[in-house]
Order: sequence, then structure tokens, then C-alpha cells
Amino acid sequence: MIGYSGSNFTGCLDSRRSTSGYIFMLAGGAISWKSIKQTLVATPTMEAELVACYEASNHEIWLWNFITTLQIVDGTGHWGFTMIIKPQNFMPRTTTFRHARTSPPSQRVNPILCSVSVASVFFASARALKPLPPPLLSPITMSLLILFLVSVFLSGAEADDPYRYFTWTVTYGPITPLGVPQQGILINGQFPGPLLECVTNDNLIINVVNYLDEPLLLTWNGIKQRKNSWQDGVLGTNCPIPPRRNYTYKFQTKDQIGSYTYFPTTGMQRAAGGFGALNVHQRPQIPVPYPKPTGDFSVLVGDWYKSGHKALQRTLDSGSPLPFPDGLLINGAQKPSTFNGDQGKTYLFRISNVGLQSSINFRIQSHKMKLVEVEGSHTLQNIYDSLDVHVGQSLSVLVTLDQAPKDYYIVASTRFSGRRILTSTGVLHYSDPKSPVSGPLPAGPAFGLHWSMKQSRTFRWNLTASAARPNPQGSYHYGNITRSRSIKLQNSAPVIAGKQRYAVNGVSFVVPSTPLKLADNFHIAGVFTWDSLPTATTEKAGAEPPITATPVVRFQLHDFVEIVFQNTENSMQTWHLDGYDFWVVGYGAGDWTERLRRRYNLVDAITRHTVQVYPKGWSAILVSLDNQGMWNLRSAMWGRQYLGQQFYIRVWTPEKSYANEYDMPTNALRCGKAVGVS
Repeated sequence: MIGYSGSNFTGCLDSRRSTSGYIFMLAGGAISWKSIKQTLVATPTMEAELVACYEASNHEIWLWNFITTLQIVDGTGHWGFTMIIKPQNFMPRTTTFRHARTSPPSQRVNPILCSVSVASVFFASARALKPLPPPLLSPITMSLLILFLVSVFLSGAEADDPYRYFTWTVTYGPITPLGVPQQGILINGQFPGPLLECVTNDNLIINVVNYLDEPLLLTWNGIKQRKNSWQDGVLGTNCPIPPRRNYTYKFQTKDQIGSYTYFPTTGMQRAAGGFGALNVHQRPQIPVPYPKPTGDFSVLVGDWYKSGHKALQRTLDSGSPLPFPDGLLINGAQKPSTFNGDQGKTYLFRISNVGLQSSINFRIQSHKMKLVEVEGSHTLQNIYDSLDVHVGQSLSVLVTLDQAPKDYYIVASTRFSGRRILTSTGVLHYSDPKSPVSGPLPAGPAFGLHWSMKQSRTFRWNLTASAARPNPQGSYHYGNITRSRSIKLQNSAPVIAGKQRYAVNGVSFVVPSTPLKLADNFHIAGVFTWDSLPTATTEKAGAEPPITATPVVRFQLHDFVEIVFQNTENSMQTWHLDGYDFWVVGYGAGDWTERLRRRYNLVDAITRHTVQVYPKGWSAILVSLDNQGMWNLRSAMWGRQYLGQQFYIRVWTPEKSYANEYDMPTNALRCGKAVGVS
């Protein structure tokens, strides 16, 4: 018996799913065949081939047992398994595999895939040792062996992706960012934390040792954690690291490039430090749509308080909102940060807003900024004098040092904060400068919300540029995909039981002692409620009294969802979704209605992980839920998140497969009701 298996790649333009096919031949005739669209969206080409291989292997086991049971053959046949692979889409390290019943001599395939083929041939040859023998292995055992080989294949598929190892020791330490001594959170003695640099598909192994006097978690803001929400580092997915204990994060920057950040998510620790830049560089064989810059600077801008994080947490716990910040920092420094460069050269500035609640505007005296990347999206390269960056957002600009050789101001100032404007400065320092910084600080935008919204609409996808993978960004026609669901989320600031809370559609989230992911994995009751958050776009939020609860909203894997964020308050809002990026298809003022869909950008909207919603306005996003797991959808403004403006979504399918989601890590911490559960 001879079997052939193959797959195309994302053959369906609407769903982006690949098609698997196989055919089995006996005595020169076809006895079984199938062609079907795969149940999951394969991200790399080899994943599509793996799914086809797995399905064909399972069918071969059943088919061989069926044929031998019927006793219509004498058991002396041989079975082969052909993999149809395009080597340019596969791993760079290949070998020639030849078998009389499988691949032609010229075909080159990955050796790990060959192990699957060889195993299949071995099963058939072993059966031929005796006429009509019983199966060499039971069907269940054979299936487990196939799964083992598949897992070997998966690990082998990443064998060429480097592993980067880090040990981070988290401690308290003295800092004076606003001239007042404070207790900060340091990583390896640094404030802000170490710059974390890696390349697309790198495997990061980060051992975090907690020497604080309270539990700690770190999240990797914008890293999708493909099939691996176990590593997300938020209280809904992970138990925090107890004091004087450690936890090792293991995750891959799968199919991502761009500028990101990390920060602590337990309580209000983010207000004391522990944050830093996380830059994912492109692989050498994947070009970026601009010449390589001479240098690369990470710029972390954020509002700051003189009060410690525990005092701020007590303020929130007492039922009061956070006060107005005391200052604004660039890279955590009290003194102006200096960025050095040579006249005539071009530099990449990666700008992130790591603050708690304030939008900022960023500008450089006498210099233009060319926008090239927003949270992993290559953009149309428009030129700006200044750029608004909202809480939790990141972007990258190219700056050419084309002025007279002297020093120039770098300025960040708060936006939409009323009459009180906080300002922080840095210095762009030309080598061999003729004079120090001089003149007035460059002024921020003269206009407010409407100007900022218009600027945001100019952030557009570069459709012809490759992102982390070689295919152009514009090859994914998101505007042609049928929505499977639409939800509307409205923020509010209710007072519940005499205390200030923040809510989504009238529900203020309460963090349980047992992470939702663990409760779902072990089927622990009483931790959260399914679908208790009203989400329909036709529902009017605020009709019912606000409540506290722990809701999880369920979605099916591969749902394509429209989410509308409605802001009824007079303050700017920003929303972040873990595990994904999404297309920001529209902004507007007033109340959102269905007729506003006509204004959506369905061609070249950028993808990003954090979106701003203007006061008394709305923002709309489209997201393809292709990453199974438990994911946090939250306000990026940390005081609001802490007091309830968040919830979780579960993206799930009943099909158990490593192609969809990885198992719980063996080193996962247990807490709450999950202690002792297996």
C-alpha cells in the first residue's frame, strides 16, 4: 500500500485556511482519498504540511487495520508516505531523502519530516514479517507514537531558531527620578530594566528571581505568545511568583518584529519600575522597507508619581482614583537623556508610552520624523513634526541628523490632561557639536482631539512590505473576511459599595485567587462565570446597576470579530488585547452606530495591540482569533485596569492538538484552588 499526502498554503482567501489531501493506492488502484479544508489556520507553510501529515498518518493506521482484518491481502505489501514540500518555504537546513516507494530522488525535504515518513514505512515493513500478523502496535499506541513524532517534528522545526537565556533578579532599590528619593523596582540593579533584544522566532528563556516582599509577574506587552497563553504573565493566566522564589518564562517571538515593552502586572508595581524595552529585529533574509539605520534608540516615556506603588495601591483600594501625576520621565532619568549621533546619518527611535494614564506628544527640535513601524506593522512612511503616543503604545521613526552640528531638544509632553501639562526633555547630541541646546522648546500641537484623530488615520499599512515573514502585509485581505461576531464594549467609572470602580458594560472585574487559565484547565468551579458580560452591539450599557464579577467571554478558534470600543467619559481611553494584534479600522466622535461601518478602512489599516478611544468617541477594530488560549482584554491605563476595567476572552476549539495550543508547562506555579489539583 502506498500513500501520498500534501497541502497547499492558505488556499482559501476568505478564511486563510489550507487544504489537506491524501490518497492511498493498493495493487495499483486508489482505495481511499480525501481533500478537505483544514480546521485551523496554519501560520507557517510547514505547519500546513504537518497537519496534512498527521491526518494522513491517522488514516493510514485505521486503513491498514481495516485491510488486514478483512484478510484481503497477505500482509507482504509495503507502505510509503510522500510529502509534497516546497523547499523555499521550509527550513533552510535540508537533506535528500530517498525511498523507492516515496519521494523522487530529486526532492529535498526536512530530515524531521523524513522521520515521520520512515516511521510509517517501518510500520508497514514490520507487518510484512509474517502472513496476516496482528498489528505491531495497538492503534492507540501507534497514535501516541505518531503524536510523539509530531512533537519531535515541532521541536525540530524550531531547531534553527536560537535560544537566548537570561536571569533577571528583581529587587527594590533607591531611585530619584523626580529628585525625591523613592523605593523603585530594579531588574539586575537597573531602572528602567534591561533592554531585551532578540530576532524573529527566537526562543527566550528568562529566569525571573523575585527578591521583593510581595508576589511578582511580568508580562511581555505585544508579544503574541502563539499557542502559549501560559506565558502571558497576567493574573488571569499565571500564579504570581512568591517572594524569594523564581519562575522561568519560556516563549518564542513567533512571526513578529517591532518595538514592544515588558512590565510587572501585579498590583501597582508598574508605578515603581520593573519595565523596559523589548525589541524584535527582523531575520537577515527578510528585508525591511528602509535602509539599515546607523543606530537604534529605545525611548521609554511615561508619567510618574513621587508616591510609592504601595501608597498608590492603598489609594485605589480606599475607593479613590489616582491623582494627577507629579512628572514625566524619558528613560526614567531625572536629568535629560542624551542620544548621540553623527551629522548626515539616520537613526531609528523606538518610542513607547510606559506611563500609567497620560497620553504624550513626542517631537525633536528642528528635525522631521519618518514613521516606519507601529507595534509590528510596517507603515506608509509619512513625515511628522510631532506624534501622539497613547498609554501602552509603541512606534518607530527614522530621524536624519541633517541640521547644523549642535545639540537639539527632544521633548515629550502630556496631552489631553487639561491645563496642567507635564514636560520632559532629552538631548539629540551631534558628534563634535558647535554649541549646546538653545532656544525655546519646540511647541506641541496647537490643536487637540480632532487633530490627534486625523493624525491617527494617517497611520496606514505598507501593503507591499514584508513583516516578519516574506509574504507582503497586504496579502492578507482582512476587509474581505465575513465577520462571525460583533461586540461593543463601553467603559464607565461607577461607584460600587461606596468606592470608585471602573467597569466594562456595567461589570467591574474582580481578580480571583485562582488564575482563570488554571481553573479552566482543571475544570475548577466557582472561579469565574462564562459569558456574563453583555456584549451585543444593540445592548445599551448602563441600563442595569453596575456589578462586580469575574466574566470570561467565549469565542471559537478562528472567529473573525468586530469590537467597538465606546467611550462615554471625558477622558482618553486606551485598550490592549493580549495574544493578538488587530486592525484599527475606524475612529469617530459620538455614539457608534452600524451605519458607521461604511467609514471603516478595509484596505490598509495598521495592525497593533493597543488602541486609543477619544473622549466621547468610539474606535473599531477587527481581529482574527487564531491564537487559542485565555487572553486579557484590558484598559492599558493601569489604575483603571486595577479597579476593574478588564475581562478575559477564551479562544477555544474542542479539537485537542499541539497545532492549536501547547500543554500546561511542567514548571507552572499553582495557587488558589489549583493547589494540589492534577
